[in-house]
Amino acid sequence: FTLGLGRLLGVERKLAELIAAGTSICGASAIVATNAVTSASDEDVAYAVASVTLFGTIAMLGYPLLASAAGLDQHGFGLWAGASIHEIAQVIGAGFQLGPQAGEISTIAKLARVALLAPMVIALGVLATRGRTSEKAAKPPVPWFVFAFVGVVALNSAVEVPPTAKSLIVFATTFMLSVGLAAMGLQTHIGKIRSRGLRPLLLALSAFVFIACFSLMLVKLAG
Repeated sequence: FTLGLGRLLGVERKLAELIAAGTSICGASAIVATNAVTSASDEDVAYAVASVTLFGTIAMLGYPLLASAAGLDQHGFGLWAGASIHEIAQVIGAGFQLGPQAGEISTIAKLARVALLAPMVIALGVLATRGRTSEKAAKPPVPWFVFAFVGVVALNSAVEVPPTAKSLIVFATTFMLSVGLAAMGLQTHIGKIRSRGLRPLLLALSAFVFIACFSLMLVKLAG
């Protein structure tokens, strides 16, 4: 959807690919990984990161306000947030606003999307060898934090963590999540968005609206 609309809007293909990757998988991480194949300019990377972070932040703040109107319980909301919000930190921030079950489900759903990062970059690398994106060979990234998440789940299931240690870990998690969200805010530069005009920003907005509506439809159809 994003690449097709990018062609209609006249957005340069490299920038459209970065926006598509950031919207569909995991925000800035996906943009940087995709650029290993796309080889876009630094300005294009900055624009994609800024625009994707902007709309992901809007989703993080806006989704919890729409949960009731959309008729979603914690389970459905967690799936919706995990399936459509851009960054992992934004998904966690939105999910846990509605409750612990929504937060946990949204995190797992989001990590399932993140696991598709390596296959996507490999696919772009194949297209690159055919001269459709870039001549530069791609080295697919490894989403280590997905494996770390699974490892911690297994450890927490096998070993009983003392309550004192768990409370400290929860505090550290909240602190680091707050720092991560602030860092994403620092990546959003209005000047960098203005430098490429409004058409790529319109593309990022359209991609955001599309993935939000399409994933919500799938969640509702799945019951």
